[in-house]
Amino acid sequence: MLMALGMFVFQTRSVPYQQLQRATQWRHASQSRVGDRPAYQFVGPGADTITLSGTLLPEFTGGRLDLDEIRDMADEGKAWPLVEGTGRQYGLWVITGVNETSSTFFRDGAAQKIEFTITLEHVDDQRTDMIGNLTTYVIARFAGSFV
Repeated sequence: MLMALGMFVFQTRSVPYQQLQRATQWRHASQSRVGDRPAYQFVGPGADTITLSGTLLPEFTGGRLDLDEIRDMADEGKAWPLVEGTGRQYGLWVITGVNETSSTFFRDGAAQKIEFTITLEHVDDQRTDMIGNLTTYVIARFAGSFV
């Protein structure tokens, strides 16, 4: 397991990302001063973004269905716990974007290669009202497999 977002597991057989990029910001309010540089006051943490990117080869790894599962999670508008395979806990994250580019196609139009980017934003870990319902999610995914 590379990482888990809620019940979705990033692994070499599903959605193996090749790059994890994290950008963290902090907020500082500025106050202009006459004859001097502005004064800054720390007002708290800013945006914290993780971008996962990689290439799927549906013959060997996951494919479009796995990316659709992530889109379904994003459609719920909830935050999901993010845990690295090493056990490191990142806190609660919302899915803010999924981009995919398909290329090199089979005769039936199915992609042989899918490049993807998934963007996550960190939310306040105390916002328990935003946590995705894992039980509902698992039941919905299980029931969907019989449809």
